[in-house]
Amino acid sequence: MPRKPQTQGHDTRYVKMQKNYCFACGQNNPGGMHLRFTLDEARQTFVCKFRLSKRYTGPPGHCHGGIIATILDDAMGKVNKLRHVIALTKEMTVEYLKPVPLHKPLQVEGSEVSVQGRIHINTARILNDKNEVLARSQGTFIAIDPEKMFAKFVAR
Repeated sequence: MPRKPQTQGHDTRYVKMQKNYCFACGQNNPGGMHLRFTLDEARQTFVCKFRLSKRYTGPPGHCHGGIIATILDDAMGKVNKLRHVIALTKEMTVEYLKPVPLHKPLQVEGSEVSVQGRIHINTARILNDKNEVLARSQGTFIAIDPEKMFAKFVAR
């Protein structure tokens, strides 16, 4: 049976942003990546399957490192939904283990490591279709009060 994390911090179940313009996952951002995450309940992990177009080129035929960091950051950020909080990235590390190819099936997974008060430690990794880890990260996120921080952007 999957574990059910308890809510800590500011509950966001009833906070609804008018539109989502996040570059990584925002469906309202016409220039964004439109990543779609789902919760693997058994593993308490957020997962997104995707392919990268030439738009995200760094080295020839491969993804730019900044885009890799963006994908990992977004996957780790999704994990905070397990606790019903909005938490912003304080810091993150990225390990680039192998070049991330363009036009190939990829998957990113984000998981929780620990929570202590408002501090959330999460990890993420990008895998290829052979289940090889191409890049991984760990991040520290700080839970915030969305009513205060995003008051002018929250739909009422």
